[in-house]
Amino acid sequence: MGARIERVVTSGTFTLDGGTWDVDNNVWLIGDEREVLIVDAAHDADAIAAAVGDRRVVAIVATHAHNDHVNAAPALAEITGAPIHLHPDDTVLWKLTHPDRAPDRPLADGDTFTVAGTQLRVIHTPGHAPGAVCLYAPELGALFSGDTLFSGGPGATGRSYSDFNTIIASIRDRLLTLPADTIVHTGHGEDTTIGAEAPHLDEWIARGY
Repeated sequence: MGARIERVVTSGTFTLDGGTWDVDNNVWLIGDEREVLIVDAAHDADAIAAAVGDRRVVAIVATHAHNDHVNAAPALAEITGAPIHLHPDDTVLWKLTHPDRAPDRPLADGDTFTVAGTQLRVIHTPGHAPGAVCLYAPELGALFSGDTLFSGGPGATGRSYSDFNTIIASIRDRLLTLPADTIVHTGHGEDTTIGAEAPHLDEWIARGY
């Protein structure tokens, strides 16, 4: 059978630098009828757990530690017994939301996860956040990009701990080198492909966001 990809959309708020915004987040489940890996435990642990059902959760992977991507992570870890994985460069952001609960395991560039016989590779893509990562599943032709790459351009870099030139380098050097038909499953909004976004890199650089 192999792994399949499921999406759960949860709603809540994103808070940083004294501002708060309403957001809808994509939570991605990769797996089969026995086990799943969860990308970004956003807002609603119960809704995510309901989508998991009685399957074993291999890991809860945070693409970065903005509150809207990790606010449900401890509760979901409690429900599922799965460890929370986060790149250490995002510890400062994690502590803004969870000062008393550390992630369980560090993520590093090149790490791999295997779920339902399918391998996902961690790609460190700083810029939107220092510890931002994407997960690439070549067998599925899929990239889980968090807030690094969207339909229409890079993730936002106007707030603390973000940098436009850094995110451009991450996208150019780490993501746009993937096969053009790779489907990009984003942290918010709809899917895109590497091939659809690659031609617009110079436009993004010229506009500065």
